[in-house]
Amino acid sequence: MLNSGASAKPTNQSRWMSLIEAITNVAAGYGIAVATQVLIFPAFGLHTTLEQNLKMGVVFTGVSLLRSYVLRRLFEKQCRHRQKYGGPT
Repeated sequence: MLNSGASAKPTNQSRWMSLIEAITNVAAGYGIAVATQVLIFPAFGLHTTLEQNLKMGVVFTGVSLLRSYVLRRLFEKQCRHRQKYGGPT
């Protein structure tokens, strides 16, 4: 049976756990991203070495990690605001 959430105690995620979640998420996608680059780039006339793909993957990974962390913190802030002042959850 699903809990409607009415009686469930809301839990907050710490900044540290937000960072760990973001790192895990991005690390899991890194291999997929590089493999996709290797397969897709030639279809668009882009010819890169594996080393170049790995380096580009590091840049994209850094951007993705930052994006994921910032969005998580924004959502967590919104959740705390709703808990403090009420409103839809």
